[in-house]
Amino acid sequence: MITWQWQSFEELGTHTLYQVLALRQRVFAIEQQCIYQDLDGHDQQAMHLLGWQTRDGQRQLAAYLRVLAPGAKYVEMSLGRVLTAPEARTTGAGKQLLREGIAHAERQHPGHAIRIGAQQYLERFYQSFGFVTVSAPYDEDGIQHIDMLRAGPPAAQTTT
Repeated sequence: MITWQWQSFEELGTHTLYQVLALRQRVFAIEQQCIYQDLDGHDQQAMHLLGWQTRDGQRQLAAYLRVLAPGAKYVEMSLGRVLTAPEARTTGAGKQLLREGIAHAERQHPGHAIRIGAQQYLERFYQSFGFVTVSAPYDEDGIQHIDMLRAGPPAAQTTT
């Protein structure tokens, strides 16, 4: 079972921030063998979604993503640094993570589209959440990526 927690950068605290950065490094730099500048200046303005699991009596970070407001990185709001820990994969944690991330983003910024820079091999996964590919594949840090967009929910209709 995963417990979900939303925090601003200021609310993370040093121990939680350490766990976030360690998991991002483990997945993106070590596992994917990708050398890139992870600390990109966007964490401070993001909302962070943390998915916690208890394994062997220890609370561990199992899934993570960050949400950026419209205009922070793209014209649209964005989801980024989306990941699940290797031991949490194939459990549905990734789907739960994305559902929670999208729902929160839409509550925080109603009516706005969501843009992601997705690793191309995950295109079908993101399509299952309503994302549409809007770019040709491009190389980012040695991994093929695509830009994807999820339209904002339609504006509420009022009838008289």
